[in-house]
Amino acid sequence: MEADLERWLKEQKITEVECVVSDLTGIARGKISPVDKFIAEKGMRLPESVLLQTVTGDYVEDEIYYSLLDPADIDFICKPDPRAAYQLPWTIEKTALVIHDTYDRNANPVPLSPRNVLKKVLGLYAEKGWKPVVAPEMEFYLTERNPDHDLPLKPPTGRSGRPETGRQSFSIEAANEYDPLFEDMYDWCEMQGLEIDTLIHEEGTAQMEINFLHGDPLELADQVFVFKRTLREAALKHNVVATFMAKPVTNEPGSAMHLHQSVLDLRTGKNVFSTEGGEKSELFLSHIAGLQTYIPSLIPMLAPNVNSFRRFLPDTSAPVNVEWGEENRTCGLRVPVSSAQNRRVENRLPGADANVYLAIAASLLCGYIGMVEGLSPSAPVEGRAYERRNLRLPLTLEAANEQMEQCPVIRRYLGDLFVEGYVATRRAEMENFKRVISSWEREFLLLSV
Repeated sequence: MEADLERWLKEQKITEVECVVSDLTGIARGKISPVDKFIAEKGMRLPESVLLQTVTGDYVEDEIYYSLLDPADIDFICKPDPRAAYQLPWTIEKTALVIHDTYDRNANPVPLSPRNVLKKVLGLYAEKGWKPVVAPEMEFYLTERNPDHDLPLKPPTGRSGRPETGRQSFSIEAANEYDPLFEDMYDWCEMQGLEIDTLIHEEGTAQMEINFLHGDPLELADQVFVFKRTLREAALKHNVVATFMAKPVTNEPGSAMHLHQSVLDLRTGKNVFSTEGGEKSELFLSHIAGLQTYIPSLIPMLAPNVNSFRRFLPDTSAPVNVEWGEENRTCGLRVPVSSAQNRRVENRLPGADANVYLAIAASLLCGYIGMVEGLSPSAPVEGRAYERRNLRLPLTLEAANEQMEQCPVIRRYLGDLFVEGYVATRRAEMENFKRVISSWEREFLLLSV
């Protein structure tokens, strides 16, 4: 495989390689290397601390930091995955991005690496003779460029010379307003082998959704990881901004990362969610039950930021519980109408801001635990599920962090080091957020209290 990667780099006349790993937030961190050095070294080293950085670039508290990592701030070893190499279409020099796997000095996978967490969950399925299949749906907003963080975001000007107003769900003409941007996006995705499918205009003003074709969870996580950057670059080329914030615009719907998931039998290739007669299998119902039981303890991996929980406020079009129902978009868990072979469940709770490796890992892990424990789900919901008070989610990131931290089942599967490190980064970001005075406080408290 290394020879194949080296040959590909030479055939594409690549001169630079971006060697990257995903941190816990989903930010690409790494080094840019001349191609000859990349080929010669066959990897790189990064400080362990990279995996405990927050979105602001800060680190967790020293006491936690030194309890989880070597106090000497040693390096971990990064090895390129030849199956995760992409040529970047927007660079001046011919550049490739290569995603790396991370190992400690004893060649063990680093527990804090999001890609390793997903591979660990996929390994659990493989041990049972199962293969999960996923199809992500990514929602995002297009906005004007805005250098002032205190000013609200505005929709960008389209081809007509006018910004979009109102909500234009599924409008073809509204999506066509940004055709030059989306043509570049599709061309660039095709060049990189990103298997995107349909584009739709979502409910919010200048809010869109891109659907990915179903496939292998690790490959699709890599593709979404690369896609988010690809879309941002295409937007910048056209002087607009693309954002995957969960709730970037006041009084507009939030952006989700809906995950369709099913499980195949490795031996037969058949969907284990269906019986031979084409009915719902016990494994399918247990998978749903696992999602219902354990999603509340893994919400920080699906809604990782303080902004994430703004999606779950009343009247935001997002589900706020783990109820399930057939063709019911008001439930957190929707079962679309499909053939027996394509039977699946759609997890509608992850935000577009979630680290894709961790969101897929969390969603699949919940279903896996339900399957191996033989759990039973609640009755499916008919009608609106928004107002249902049972099976609700934690309402704040603080509460969600505490629930994840205190769940022994999650610790058993993901390990103490990952759970403590991940929760610590969420808490560090919360502390940073609390230090910022908001425009709401200035508007309503400045002269009134």
